[in-house]
Amino acid sequence: MASTRSSSDGALPVVDLAPFFSTAEDAAAARARATEAVREACMDTGFFRIVNHGVPRELMARVLELSAAFFALPDEEKAKVRPAEGSSSTPLPAGYLRPPADSPDKNEYLLVFNPELVLNVYLAEPAGFRDTIEECYAKLTNLGLLIQEILNECMGLLPGFLADYNDDRNFDFLSLIRYLPATSAEDTNGVSAHKDNTLITFVLQDDVGGLEILGSDGFVPVEPVEGTIIVNIGDIVQVLSNKKFKSPTHRVVRKLGAHRHSLAFFVNLHGDKWVEPLPQFAANVGEAPRYRGFKYGDYMQLRLKNTTHPPSRPEDAVGITHYAI
Repeated sequence: MASTRSSSDGALPVVDLAPFFSTAEDAAAARARATEAVREACMDTGFFRIVNHGVPRELMARVLELSAAFFALPDEEKAKVRPAEGSSSTPLPAGYLRPPADSPDKNEYLLVFNPELVLNVYLAEPAGFRDTIEECYAKLTNLGLLIQEILNECMGLLPGFLADYNDDRNFDFLSLIRYLPATSAEDTNGVSAHKDNTLITFVLQDDVGGLEILGSDGFVPVEPVEGTIIVNIGDIVQVLSNKKFKSPTHRVVRKLGAHRHSLAFFVNLHGDKWVEPLPQFAANVGEAPRYRGFKYGDYMQLRLKNTTHPPSRPEDAVGITHYAI
């Protein structure tokens, strides 16, 4: 199954990854169809939905259930896993955080990094929380490698190019997020409109909804579908492809009377990696580069300031246009 419906009405293309886990004789043809569906989605909106992705449905439900239990704990309990000032060597600190009081974003979140880095902090409750998160982290890491391989094919790159270019998993991270209920029909911002400064992003969401993507006629909702994972490509793919593939603008709108729980997993580059349009999408095809080159860590720091020191106007937040030519 591979659908290429436009998301202008909120219906994301659906890509079946089952062929990538199959050794059947007809799997190669099915993989080619799925890869083409991903390519079309990335050139159209940058968003698609995946099924048969290798992450057990029960695990997806359990991690969101335990996440809800964690965020329901008293604030003084959650504060015990707040990161200490300067406690992390990564661009973002592991642990429980909230946006600054003056931020338009109304949510709270728990950041988790590669467990091998021994940076993560957990409470004893809810029971099984750490094991479930780490199991989910491992599954999504493997899924990220698969989607990266598919993107490599979609972009027409030499086999293994992206795997060699992005061979360090220590800048990936997982974020469990609770969005607070809207207080009025005018105060619904959960996360302001933005593009992700990633290579690939995965989103698991509960049944409340609220994720919206910017289409040709404005923002449209991405409705929850049980057992599926939402994928969007980020700014790095947009730059590497010289804007042939799209890093989509999206936001989260809060609902009246309801918390929203979601999990986002971000596949990132190492901070020292240099990012610029690849020759295959620029000089080799007679096109001028649409972005100047930059070190990924520098861009991450610029984006981090949007969170730690939010501008008074959301439209003034720094994005990939900072490097546009």
